[in-house]
Amino acid sequence: MTHTSEPRGLRAELETLTTEAFRPELADIDRLPTLDLARLMNDEDATVAGAVAEQLPRIAAAIDAVADRMARGGRLVYAGAGTAGLGILDASECPPTFNTDPARVVGLIAGGPGAMVTSAEGAEDSAELAASDLAALGLTADDSVVGISASGRTPYAVGAVTHARARGALTVGLACNPGSPLAAAAEHGVEVVVGPEVLTGSTRLKAGTAQKLVLNMVSTITMIRLGKTYGNLMVDVRASNEKLRARSRRIVALATGAADADIERALAAADGEVKHAILILLADVDGPTATRLLNEADGHLRAALEAAAGRP
Repeated sequence: MTHTSEPRGLRAELETLTTEAFRPELADIDRLPTLDLARLMNDEDATVAGAVAEQLPRIAAAIDAVADRMARGGRLVYAGAGTAGLGILDASECPPTFNTDPARVVGLIAGGPGAMVTSAEGAEDSAELAASDLAALGLTADDSVVGISASGRTPYAVGAVTHARARGALTVGLACNPGSPLAAAAEHGVEVVVGPEVLTGSTRLKAGTAQKLVLNMVSTITMIRLGKTYGNLMVDVRASNEKLRARSRRIVALATGAADADIERALAAADGEVKHAILILLADVDGPTATRLLNEADGHLRAALEAAAGRP
């Protein structure tokens, strides 16, 4: 999708966006005491959750669609520019939290990974770059692509969604302005309208917070639907450091109420896999049986426990 690059045309376009609106009542904030500035920003931030709440039905519909595709083996791909690189952060948190293959949840940012530490502003203007980045992933119809753009007009994000939808992938457009090209291009449009920022046009503030909240929902609830949790316990946590190893033991304890020695034996029999250890303890099965039951239940611990309870 092409957007005008003529300066006056783009300026006029930005002036129509609520995220870019100037707030004359805040023109003297640089004169305020620091505590007053902090209170002002905190008050503004408090409005973000309400703006997200208004979009919950759309968010839920998008999540169900993403979870359905991922259950078929598809991937979740975030695509954005600048602050929308929050998608990379969300993707990077999935392997240690839910034991997902790093290739299952992927974050793309205009300009490549280096743009996370060094701004690559011009890259966001290329829809073709987004198509190229997605093509490099070998996008399929089982995949889901979430385009992220506070303005809702960023060519990279719109281009990603347009390219993905043309290839049959599920598409979600996450923006912070109403009537955005990004939401219009996507199968599922989510527009969290947070209003003008404290600093005019600085969408790393309320808009960035809104995007983070929505992405938290997308990844977390999708993983719940995929059986990556048991109740509110992260039973697929990957114990890759001492803190996570301690957390693994605690999760097994919370799920089973077992003694420490029994927990250690179960984790050893399960090669450190929390979900398997819980099944070993609660269903009184051995390691190989736990693995078989979980495989048959597509990794859903609750279903595996029900199957174990119904064994002859």
